[in-house]
Amino acid sequence: MHDILEQLSICVERGKVDIKSPFPADMKGREGADELTRKAIENKIPASKILNDALMTGMQRIGEKFGQGKAFIPDLLIAAKAMNAAMEHLKPFFESGEAKHKGKIIMGTVSGDLHDIGKNIVKMVLKGSGWDVIDLGVDVSSQKFIDALAEHPGSYVGLSALLTTTMLHMQDTTQVIKDTYPGTKVFVGGAPLSQEFCDKIGADGYFRDPQSFAKYLSGIVQ
Repeated sequence: MHDILEQLSICVERGKVDIKSPFPADMKGREGADELTRKAIENKIPASKILNDALMTGMQRIGEKFGQGKAFIPDLLIAAKAMNAAMEHLKPFFESGEAKHKGKIIMGTVSGDLHDIGKNIVKMVLKGSGWDVIDLGVDVSSQKFIDALAEHPGSYVGLSALLTTTMLHMQDTTQVIKDTYPGTKVFVGGAPLSQEFCDKIGADGYFRDPQSFAKYLSGIVQ
């Protein structure tokens, strides 16, 4: 059982989607995340254990490498493909309630900003860490965040911006969220941001990289 989970974690870390996948070259012809997840389920390994001991482990390793400058965006993206292939098999268990997410986080790039690469990377890391991510996309108005919170009460919120002009919308959105749903945790991220800006607009946290954000959130719910 341990061997299957370790192999699966390596497939996620390396981005080995399935047996047909030619990448990475040194794993060509070997079973990937798709086959190994199916095999784990057939071996009666609980979905929560597959998520925690294999998928999250693999994503944490590639996330740490990214934070250390030892892995790059393409590495994260192929790891995400492998993880998504595995999660397809686990979806029924989450939907039935047999396995549970750590919590929900609503994410979106703020109004006027069409950049989503950074947001998508954060989303991928959070999903790999066991979170249910509601992605609102780009150019998201304050009202859309409010509507999403009405649909998913108790969720955390993550705001993304890449431009100095659009990061100013974060203040308005944060204020509206705090006024409408007091106590909601709002986190911000993006290249032009800083902890000083986060404090100024009344947000609850700023993180320079997705892995540190994932670790912080996991600490909140423990």
